[in-house]
Amino acid sequence: MNVELNEQFQHADWSEEARQILRTCVHCGFCTAVCPTYQLLGNELDSPRGRIYLIHSMLEGNITTQETQYHLDRCLSCRACEASCPSGVRYGRLSDIARELIDQEIPRPRLQQLQRWALRQVMSYPKRFAALLALGRMARPFLPAKLKAKIPTTQKRLLAPRAPQARKVLMLEGCVQPSLAPNINIAAQQVLYKLGISVLKAPNTGCCGALSYHLAAHEEGLGHMRRLIDAWYPLLDQVETIIITASGCGSLLKEYGDLFKDDPYYAEKAMRISSLAKDISEVLAQEDLSQLQLKQAPKKQVAVHVPCSLQHAQRVVGVLESVVQRIGFDTTPAPDGHLCCGSAGVYSILQPEISQQLLNNKVQALESGKPEFIVTANIGCLMHLQSGSSLPVRHWVELVAENLV
Repeated sequence: MNVELNEQFQHADWSEEARQILRTCVHCGFCTAVCPTYQLLGNELDSPRGRIYLIHSMLEGNITTQETQYHLDRCLSCRACEASCPSGVRYGRLSDIARELIDQEIPRPRLQQLQRWALRQVMSYPKRFAALLALGRMARPFLPAKLKAKIPTTQKRLLAPRAPQARKVLMLEGCVQPSLAPNINIAAQQVLYKLGISVLKAPNTGCCGALSYHLAAHEEGLGHMRRLIDAWYPLLDQVETIIITASGCGSLLKEYGDLFKDDPYYAEKAMRISSLAKDISEVLAQEDLSQLQLKQAPKKQVAVHVPCSLQHAQRVVGVLESVVQRIGFDTTPAPDGHLCCGSAGVYSILQPEISQQLLNNKVQALESGKPEFIVTANIGCLMHLQSGSSLPVRHWVELVAENLV
């Protein structure tokens, strides 16, 4: 694609990167076959190829309208297009650049601005989110059924192992996960402990920055990232890796090195963080799982939902299913596994109608094999699937921990 950026964009720090991404696209249309919104809506402008045309037009200085913003908002950022693109177009990065730019060009209505600001100011801060969730749980009996289904009941907390092991790792605590499902990280610690691995706690950790960054508040998101890097960096020499139990966070952590490549102070630190970050399924895939000493119980039939952030963004394909099977669970068929469940961070809040349609399709696919459980690897997907399925939906590592001797 021939790209001539408008003069006002030619000296932006992202200009050359955007130009190169646009030039890579050959408009072959492979992306349309895997794009959830295009499959659902049938509108070319709701496909990666169509959105790239809109972004290209905007960057060349053509009049930008709310239509461009509208179609970019409907993108899930699932990045299935990237995984299928023969030219290697970095669509996710291009859409992040375009979203920030278009929000500067086309001011949103006040209500939309307030909603997005509130999501960033609450969900990125664990204590604030915990307080809001507590209020929601108190009001739960009085809420409509659909809203009630989205507010989980309080979990009885598991006990985390305390004795130190020879091997050490760091673990991302997360923003919403400690309140919504605190047993995920504790279950991960129990499983790792059986493998001779302890989890070090870093002070002052917070949000990974994904929520703000993907909502076009780039500087705010980068601020979260810097704080997390500063908290972890002094401990890196003591650990083998950084374990992530929420794949949505993991996909961004693995891109820290790229996002800070031009930052003289953080470039090397960010690259080291990215090189150490691994989904917990990647870690267990390299371990001798016979050490886990699982109960000899009848095999459970589980449907494995592999989040987009794991299979498309991180390109961790087949690993989660393999680990689940090695541990002793039988996996049932899950058709159209490449399609998004509709959670996509806060997409289910901002685009509820499309999100609900995708959820219905995903639940139908996962339940088609008659499993006893649905398991996933990301807290957002877990909560979303839980609101639409009659089956128990769990993080897969919780099921493993429950079957430890």
